[in-house]
Amino acid sequence: MSQHTQALTEFLAGLRYEQIPDAVLARTEDLFLDWFGSALASAGSHPIPLFESYAACMGPADGPARIFVNRRGSSAYFAALVNGASSHLVEQDDLHNSSVLHPATVVFPAALAAAQDLGKSGRELLLASIAGYEAGIRIGEFLGRSHYRIFHTTATVGTLAAAVAVGKLLNFDQRQFNHLLGSAGTLAAGLWEFLRDAADSKQLHTAKAAADGLLAAYLTADGLTGAQDILEGEQGMGAGMSSDADPSKLSDRLGTRWALAETSFKYHASCRHTHPAADALLELMQREGLKAEDIASVTTRVHQGAIDVLGRVVVPQTVHQAKFSMGTVLGLIALYGKAGLTEFHTHALSDTRVGEFREKVSMLLDPEVDGAYPSRWLGRVTVQTTDGRTLNGAIDEPKGDPGNTLSRDELEDKFRRLVQFSGARSDDEAGVLIDKVWRLRELQRLDALA
Repeated sequence: MSQHTQALTEFLAGLRYEQIPDAVLARTEDLFLDWFGSALASAGSHPIPLFESYAACMGPADGPARIFVNRRGSSAYFAALVNGASSHLVEQDDLHNSSVLHPATVVFPAALAAAQDLGKSGRELLLASIAGYEAGIRIGEFLGRSHYRIFHTTATVGTLAAAVAVGKLLNFDQRQFNHLLGSAGTLAAGLWEFLRDAADSKQLHTAKAAADGLLAAYLTADGLTGAQDILEGEQGMGAGMSSDADPSKLSDRLGTRWALAETSFKYHASCRHTHPAADALLELMQREGLKAEDIASVTTRVHQGAIDVLGRVVVPQTVHQAKFSMGTVLGLIALYGKAGLTEFHTHALSDTRVGEFREKVSMLLDPEVDGAYPSRWLGRVTVQTTDGRTLNGAIDEPKGDPGNTLSRDELEDKFRRLVQFSGARSDDEAGVLIDKVWRLRELQRLDALA
């Protein structure tokens, strides 16, 4: 086992609730509520019923872990599977910038399902989730930018992040964490090719990452062994899935840098790569008093990662694919002032003006923006107006970033809007769930989170 992996597993095994700063615990509660809303928002939307049907067919008729979209009980494995799929559909779940990882959608489904199965407390859930975030973020940073070009990091790294969270609930020692990473790492998969076809693979990615992470942890608890150098080894993840892997990232300031606190919330209901440009365009239009019809063209100056992901979507065929279309997102911003769930489902594909605006938008690789990425996601747009003016807009911290974060009032409002969108819970039920999340540290059992 290499030294940086050893440092990481030693940290994970020794991490205790008492070591966690109060601000990090509070941030974890914020992230949990944000994730919970995303999981509920997809109730009834394709392809989530397919995962529900699979769980009903292959899983038990009832169980201690809860599937949120249908309120049914199941095994921890199938609850993690369905909740992992459902929380990544509406594109409102969190993102950590420098690892380009969506931690919540893989960590929380696995951790909560296992906690409900094992009868754990809210404090134990928080500790486990923090361990999953801290490990997953560092593993994502370790694999680097080259990994993300081909692999969906939330699927690959997410498998290990979910596994670590469950391993912490199972009180793993360092030896067990080493085996756990080996098993989870060899299961890790997920490719970006699905974007070209508007396929449903993104939800399969997070479903399997959460469920496979739990699988690896439960099997490790029973004695299954795994590769001891799955991250840094000659035939491990770094060697096979990256050309710029940096092992030092695995042990970066463990215990002093709380990477979880760097995680961003999503304000717009679209791929995070669109958010910097969306915010920059919105700021510019408000500043200059522009309307959509005043704009002849928009050039978004972006990082290479945005081009790699968003460039695959030319004319979106589905609402979900529209969320990966820079032109569609900016069209909604220009015409409606927001790109939320309602705007996507009501206007993204049916409003011809959105399609017309999409054709005015282009992406250009910008050295400044690309050089700052992935640590910082800068928003830069150049607008040509119909009366011949050239205007520039710039945003350094998109809405939702740690320096421009969402308050608890804003998170509660977002949660209620997400739940209202799907009708998964009444507004009164939403209020009860919000109260329970804010009291996570007091809960002795987690059965009531359903």
